[in-house]
Amino acid sequence: MVSRHPQAARITDPSDCGDKDCVWSVGYSYWRNTNAHEGRDEMLIFLGLAKEKGGSGPTLFKYNKRTNQISKVGSLFPAGSKFINSTAEGWYFSATRPTTLYLNDGPKMLRYDVFSQQFETVYDVTSQFGANRKIRQMHSSNDDRVHSATLQAADTGEFLGCVVYSEPKRQFRFYTKIGRFDECNLDRSGRWTVSLEDIGVPKDVANRIFDNETGQETRLNGPNGTLGHLDMGYGYMLGADNHNPLPNATLRWNFEPAVTQGPVLHRNPNWEVAEFNHMSHGNARFDVPPSRQYACGSDASRTAVQNEITCIRLDGSNDQLIVAPVMTDLNTSGGGGSDSVYARQPKGNLDVTGTYFVWTTNLCGNRMDAFLVKVPAQLLVGAGTSHTASR
Repeated sequence: MVSRHPQAARITDPSDCGDKDCVWSVGYSYWRNTNAHEGRDEMLIFLGLAKEKGGSGPTLFKYNKRTNQISKVGSLFPAGSKFINSTAEGWYFSATRPTTLYLNDGPKMLRYDVFSQQFETVYDVTSQFGANRKIRQMHSSNDDRVHSATLQAADTGEFLGCVVYSEPKRQFRFYTKIGRFDECNLDRSGRWTVSLEDIGVPKDVANRIFDNETGQETRLNGPNGTLGHLDMGYGYMLGADNHNPLPNATLRWNFEPAVTQGPVLHRNPNWEVAEFNHMSHGNARFDVPPSRQYACGSDASRTAVQNEITCIRLDGSNDQLIVAPVMTDLNTSGGGGSDSVYARQPKGNLDVTGTYFVWTTNLCGNRMDAFLVKVPAQLLVGAGTSHTASR
């Protein structure tokens, strides 16, 4: 399936950066750059605009859903804020609180109201883990009650493992690393944590799946369907299986009632087509079976064809909806403040409704810019299914 005329809007242009390359790439496909906007005419979007390259630092934009117009609200922080020079990578909007942004500050996880500019400390890991600790790579359940993060040594930056905090109970769980730690992620319900670690299996990052209620671990490694570039739903994960014999296979693993491998959700006809990569499932719902939901991904490659934003059903049908070209050339210099290929790869994310996808692209030129495209989801799930945010 191909969407012939998707509705799209350009978020940034050269005027935002003094004609320089100041737009940082959106953080990653599981960190939401758009707010909970159900029932509102406007959607909020935040981006990092590097001040040293002509930008205004972390910046708030508005998108009018009726007129398709973008306007700049301004800097997220007042002058003199210690966050004014941040890239905003790893920050994300709440799935339910329209003006709440989550960000990290050393050992603290903070909530920040983007309009009142007031902070609230969700937790401080020094209370449980002592000094010389900091956090990064945070995630939150969609009801804002459970949170996870990578725990690090503040002085050396060593990754120590994954911390999970239950806000109602004011309690921490900690899953100590057993190998070379990459990251951990939290499912949308807050029940399940997945830690990605290199434990010595060649060309593999093991998936350690934890039940946050009991602490019980289930481990996947080697050719047994371990996933990378994954995102989480309610009691399941989606991601790329690099050991699968099918070309660029994307799988689902279910966690309940037991950890079991689900269907191959997508595969390419051959290895010459660009991967369906950087899975984004910010539209996950608790009240709809996974088989009736969808996720989107994006990628860019120097050699492969089909560098596009693509959405797939989660039912194993292998149907795909091509939404828009990513418009990124990895051989050009535009990199949003970084010269790395990784920074130029589009790692866009879906909003809570599954209606809008935001990503950054260098437009085959020498600067990065951000775009928003409307996903014609009715082509995937039918006009009768409304994808709205969960509880």
